[in-house]
Amino acid sequence: MNIPSNGELMVSKAWIQAVALVMLIGFFIMGLLAYYTYRDEPPIPAKVVDSNGTTLFSGNDITAGQEVFLKNGLMEYGSIFGHGAWLGPDFTTDYLHRAAEMSNDYYGGKNLDTARQQTIADFKTNRYDSATGVLTYSAAQADAFQKLTTYYGQLFGSPTTKFGLRQNAITDPEQIREMTAFFSWTAWAASTLRPGKSYSYTNNWPPESLVDNHATAEAVVWSVISLIALLGGLGLLLAAFGRWNYLGGHSREEKGIQFRPPDDVLLTPAQRSCAWFFFIMAGLFVAQSLLGGAAEHYRAEITNFFGVDLGRILPFNLARTWHLQLALFWVVTSYLAAGIFLAPMITGREPRGQSLLSYLLLGALALVVFGSLLGEYAGVNGWIQKGWSWFGHQGFTFLDLGRFWQILLTVGLFFWVVILFRGMRNRLHTERVGNMPWLFFLLALSIPAFYAIGLLVRTNSHFTTTDFWRFWVVHLWVEDFLELFTTVLVAYIFVLLGVVNQRVALRLIYLDIVLYSAGGVVGTMHHLYFSGEPAIHMALGAFFSAAEVIPLTFLTLEAWSFLQLGAQQGSQAVTPFPHYWSVMFLASVGFWNFLGAGVFGFLINLPIVSYYEIGTALTANHAHASMMGVYGMLGVGLALFCLRYTIPAKYWSDRLAKLSFWALNLGLTWMVFATLFPLGLIQLYHSVSVSYFDARTLKFISNPSNSLFEWMRLPGDALFIVGGTLPILYLCWLGISKMNKRTLLEEPEGVLFTEIHEPI
Repeated sequence: MNIPSNGELMVSKAWIQAVALVMLIGFFIMGLLAYYTYRDEPPIPAKVVDSNGTTLFSGNDITAGQEVFLKNGLMEYGSIFGHGAWLGPDFTTDYLHRAAEMSNDYYGGKNLDTARQQTIADFKTNRYDSATGVLTYSAAQADAFQKLTTYYGQLFGSPTTKFGLRQNAITDPEQIREMTAFFSWTAWAASTLRPGKSYSYTNNWPPESLVDNHATAEAVVWSVISLIALLGGLGLLLAAFGRWNYLGGHSREEKGIQFRPPDDVLLTPAQRSCAWFFFIMAGLFVAQSLLGGAAEHYRAEITNFFGVDLGRILPFNLARTWHLQLALFWVVTSYLAAGIFLAPMITGREPRGQSLLSYLLLGALALVVFGSLLGEYAGVNGWIQKGWSWFGHQGFTFLDLGRFWQILLTVGLFFWVVILFRGMRNRLHTERVGNMPWLFFLLALSIPAFYAIGLLVRTNSHFTTTDFWRFWVVHLWVEDFLELFTTVLVAYIFVLLGVVNQRVALRLIYLDIVLYSAGGVVGTMHHLYFSGEPAIHMALGAFFSAAEVIPLTFLTLEAWSFLQLGAQQGSQAVTPFPHYWSVMFLASVGFWNFLGAGVFGFLINLPIVSYYEIGTALTANHAHASMMGVYGMLGVGLALFCLRYTIPAKYWSDRLAKLSFWALNLGLTWMVFATLFPLGLIQLYHSVSVSYFDARTLKFISNPSNSLFEWMRLPGDALFIVGGTLPILYLCWLGISKMNKRTLLEEPEGVLFTEIHEPI
């Protein structure tokens, strides 16, 4: 069914005003926080000298060391300021702890109270001279720097794979010295007092008793305020939900619905091209899942992958790079295809040449995917020395692809918007801004717009600044605007099928935008509590990220009402509903949105929890449950919806769709509750009771008890891969090999997929 155009605005203008107000306030606050980021980030000294004035390293060495760290993909092995990967140590913490131990030894041993007090004084006293740009280290700190340069040379130059890295990963002594300087600077920022404050530049993170780093009052107080805000907000929400019916307007209850058999639906050329998008998507999904299993196995056995030393072929940092990047690639591929497929359904027509443009987009997407993967392989193996940040491994988690590929992907996403605009142009001209066609187009436009912000991330920029802009992509792009585009996609599918009234769907979309963006925009700052930002980022990030749970709860309730309404209307149809398993995937999105993004996200977003937890298995638990549970399940659901029209009925298999649904959901549940969640709790307990430093060591991560939990994940992974991803791959193969050949060059106005009958 294509929705007829009309000139009226189908919702109250108050909805549009509410959206504008929320966005204006949210991004105004984000602008202020950007200003404070640049103003108050930890200073990079012109040079660091010892107590005699001898230069240890320069500011240029710090920047060069950061680039060595990124070039070798080490942010996909360990972390800085808590952000990165979770097999290797957090190098800020690692350097700080080891340097403090060496300082204690320098002053006579940790058993001497005078040695402990002098070490604390050395690390807490801010000896940076802003007038000259000179930072002075104590004699003990200078001695520790020299010793740790040797230590990191042995770690990264190891001729074995026992640490999960490739053999002889970094052997150049100058690069080791520069990278150690970078680690040393981050440890200095994490321990020395911010001018005029009683805590460090990183809000006293990491917790380290050797330098008297402990949770700040701000971390405790804002955690309490966040809990109060959450409980109060949920109370108001449930009261409102019980008092008013936000959806309302079940205008199809008196009407009969007749679903056209999918074989009777004529597809446009661009819609047929989408089958190839979905086939590529499924291939990437299978590869991404296999890489995830390989990366996780490192935590059980580092040098023995079922008898193979995997690190010689696929070191951990490369496996994790590809695993994360392919997750984004296959989900985005599904979204792009769904947008192209839905456009003719929305407008009732398709301009000539759309299929050619979609194939060009697919070719560009394939070039970015495979070009960036090869570049990262070459970068991690040290084959690209000049232009590494452009064509190799750019090094930032979720933005690993080289800058050239990043730009090309951004251009490709804007090209996709051009394709959508070309297909919807006539409809947009006749619709009021604010109705569903415009929301579909504008939210599609937000995807390349917010991904493009990642271009502000530069390998030679201040690390605090780069993390600020990087999380605009990780959070605002992935967790906010993709979430909003998700809502409009799902709503439009139900409207186009005729099971939900357009006004009802439109209210839900606006409700989603208002409620989610109210917390989601400024809530971006919950990632940046300890990255060198001032405490205001923690305060606002904690409060608004707690508020994110409120709309997730509300929208989960509304989504179930939405789905129940659709099911009710579908049950009254005179012909079978052809999209049962696609809708089941959409229903699972609501469940995982609440559990993965809401419950597990809130658990780690409280500042006092994040203080001890950041970079542990609880972070991975939240990431898997929310990324795969929300965007992954939606990506598969969209593929099944479109493929149902592409694959002739005699080849379609509801059994395979059912198998995939249960295998993916049960496999993800197993992954979360058998391994990631219990491991995260164990690691959090160890971090609090022993030390964060020890909880992040390979010795603790790979101890026999933790390894047992890692092995317990194997059945869930096997079920997920074999029972979940392979059936989807086969269905997508049917989409191109058995494609419905009946093509419509220009769809006439009128009924397309569903017929609505007025009661007699």
